Amino acid sequence: MSITPDNVVTVGSIVNLINALSKVEEYPYINASTQTVVSIEDVTTPYGPIMIKRWNPAKGETRKTSTVQSISMAMINRIANAISEGTPINIDRILGASYNTRSALETLLCHTPPFYYCYPGRIELMQGKTKIKSGHKHIIYLPEEPHTLGKLCEKDLEHLEINEIPSKNVVYNALELPTSTTRTGKVDTDEVKIHSQMQMAIYEIGSCFSLKTFIAQNDTGIRYKGKSLSEHDNIVTKLNDIPTIGAFSGAVDAGKHIDAIWLGDKSIPAVFEVEQSTGVTPGLTRMSNFKKTLPEYSSMRYVIVAPDEMRDKVVREINKPEFSHLRAFYMPYTAVSELLGLCQERRLKGITEEFLESFLDDVYGN
Repeated sequence: MSITPDNVVTVGSIVNLINALSKVEEYPYINASTQTVVSIEDVTTPYGPIMIKRWNPAKGETRKTSTVQSISMAMINRIANAISEGTPINIDRILGASYNTRSALETLLCHTPPFYYCYPGRIELMQGKTKIKSGHKHIIYLPEEPHTLGKLCEKDLEHLEINEIPSKNVVYNALELPTSTTRTGKVDTDEVKIHSQMQMAIYEIGSCFSLKTFIAQNDTGIRYKGKSLSEHDNIVTKLNDIPTIGAFSGAVDAGKHIDAIWLGDKSIPAVFEVEQSTGVTPGLTRMSNFKKTLPEYSSMRYVIVAPDEMRDKVVREINKPEFSHLRAFYMPYTAVSELLGLCQERRLKGITEEFLESFLDDVYGN
């Protein structure tokens, strides 16, 4: 079973690391030729934003006259999702031109103990020949080798090269949402759209397992790829005719509002609740009530799908005594996207349950 390590990087952990830096100090940028410095004005815990100032003393600018700027939670989240222990990342590639405070975030991170800056070699393929050239600036997360707080440290990465091939895009196919839903009463929000995208991603991944997917009764007004959900071969919109569920008293009513359920011929491999900014408790409660109506199917998993920045909240809720019988898993949005991307790029078929488990975090008992 996949167990998330204690040193996993989250939005909260990045915010806490930067919050530990002195608010009095001025922090120089990594590039020595850049004379700009940055200061921390305020940090909103646990998820940001981080308020900063930037100025160039060589141009006569001062901290007092500089304007306050924001490093947003969205920006921090994109970096947190990209960080893997021991793997260099290029902040400019991850954020592109989307955020003008990206260099400030990079600078502050590298003044915290677990982050170093580095220049790994760069592999280039030119005219059919592979060459290794001097690399661009990256940062690297090394929690087992912390340096002094407030200091910039370079990590020499001898014999490590980066192949800078752009990542494949994950495509979420077109959704047509109804004018209203029994869930929220409206659908003109990004939150509802993302919720539906996650449900359709679960369906697409389930199809790679040769599984059918039940979609919650209150979400059946969605149109996907130009068709209503009931027109898709592997989507189930009613549980009554499913022998593993319909044969048991109360199971249909208990399961009809669950976001997604994977269905095999004689099995229920996984039950999913997709959460966003709202509480995790209602989803866990629905799954708990559903489980109580069914026999103990082998290899049946209960999974909370939620944004990466909600991990701490999900872990707390999953480990409440009233939900301990679920032994629920956490599947972050990034894991859903990664798995969906593999399905799209490689057209995976008949993948195993063990393969799925590598994308789940076994957070029960943490």
